[in-house]
Amino acid sequence: MRENIDVIKNSRLFAGIAEESIAAMLNCLSVRCEKFSKNDFIMRDGKHTDSLGMLLSGAALVIREDYMGNRNIIANIAPGEIFAESYVCAEGAPLGVSVTAAKPSSVMFLGARRVLSVCSSACEFHLRIVRNLLSVLAEKNLSFSDKLTHVAYRTIRGKVLSYLHARSQAAGADEFEIPFDRQELADYLFVDRSALSAELGKLRAEGLIDFRKNRFSLKR
Repeated sequence: MRENIDVIKNSRLFAGIAEESIAAMLNCLSVRCEKFSKNDFIMRDGKHTDSLGMLLSGAALVIREDYMGNRNIIANIAPGEIFAESYVCAEGAPLGVSVTAAKPSSVMFLGARRVLSVCSSACEFHLRIVRNLLSVLAEKNLSFSDKLTHVAYRTIRGKVLSYLHARSQAAGADEFEIPFDRQELADYLFVDRSALSAELGKLRAEGLIDFRKNRFSLKR
């Protein structure tokens, strides 16, 4: 756990908590760590969980698959970010999504009841974690609303430009990186990969965008 202390202390969940207090809090929160290979399921749709996860290293995807096996990427997860928090707050609700490792990853699981209930020893920073968790939930709701805006466009062009514009705004620059490869971007926007690649090529030929792998720039 010590090797991941920088990731943990810089996470949104532990924001405002001194490093020297974190070790004691982790003991209080009944944490456990697991490693996953690329494409492993970290959590499965339809299952129940009594823990929320924090990615310590690697990369992960929150996905939903339909009955035909088509994959829709709901979100990407970077080190320091948490997942399954909505399901542990809605006690008893089965997972409506799966979480998979996009590359070899390590995950810290925190016991939901320990996170959501102030412990008997009344940790000084426990309420801070609860407030941080509420902040993360609100931010993710806004992010999901943004995704609905992107996929609501009828054309692939509309979806792509909406998404790239949002990423540009988030980066505060016309040149920026996206967290997806081409297949993942197609799954995120819920479009065919070949059609997406063709549309990206058209947008570049028209001088509206430029890109190299996952680095894009918008031409004003």
